Amino acid sequence: MSQITKTAVVSMVGRPNVGKSTLTNALVGQKVAIVSHKPQTTRTRITGVRGWGDTQFVFLDTPGLHKPRSRLGDYMCKVVTDTVSEVDVAALVVEPIANIGPAEESLIARIEQHHMPAVLVINKIDTVPKEALLEVIATYAAAHTFEAIVPISARTGEGLDELLGELGRFALDGPALFPEDMVSDQPERQLVAEIVREKILRLLDREVPHGVAVGIERWNERADGLIEIHAVIYCEKSSHKGIIIGKHGAMLREIGRQARADIERMLEARVFLETWVKVKEGWRNDQRQMRDLGYEDT
Repeated sequence: MSQITKTAVVSMVGRPNVGKSTLTNALVGQKVAIVSHKPQTTRTRITGVRGWGDTQFVFLDTPGLHKPRSRLGDYMCKVVTDTVSEVDVAALVVEPIANIGPAEESLIARIEQHHMPAVLVINKIDTVPKEALLEVIATYAAAHTFEAIVPISARTGEGLDELLGELGRFALDGPALFPEDMVSDQPERQLVAEIVREKILRLLDREVPHGVAVGIERWNERADGLIEIHAVIYCEKSSHKGIIIGKHGAMLREIGRQARADIERMLEARVFLETWVKVKEGWRNDQRQMRDLGYEDT
């Protein structure tokens, strides 16, 4: 018999690089969203699922709200603002800084517009003295009446049980929305593509990663248990292609090596991963190409 009697759909919102994906992974208990020190890592709305007591939490990890500079940026911002109005409670994730920036102001306005219950989540508290949090709390409390303010560290796990308890107050009676052994609604192909993109983000420090997308062209599960995956890395310029491949193919091999290790852990199987790099000029401003890569509704 299922122990789940309530569900809570939670939107994780905030500006880029505040730790929403790290927090989503920590709450779910395993990686469902890629993590990078670079902003705007998440491009689509990613669902993470976690059972906690009698409640199933559904976390919607969204791209960071930013000023868009391309059609892809427009799409990412629309994902954020649409998600705020579709959930039981919003979790506004911020850094421990006693200043409310334009992105936070915009999200607070959206929350107020939809009369949405919201919990303020002050992340990265392991990076500042505890006394510094008082000013942060006071600043945000003066800007909006949050249902709760919870200081946490997604990296260390501090405060996560308290956060789940506060978010659980907005759960609605009803059966589980997803099977209880499910941790994400993302297809395995999409998760694999995102893992490859994560390694590109981590290994390349130039502007190249923001013009990169990954598609899975072949997925073959052999009788001996080996999974053959062919991934194509798309970039916008020929010069970017050379950087991704690296001298004598060294960078592409390292991207594949790191990605394969994570993919094998996720799939719990041996993986043969082959990667190619192709140029798609201006894909971030091409609606058809964006749709082909899964970034826009049909």
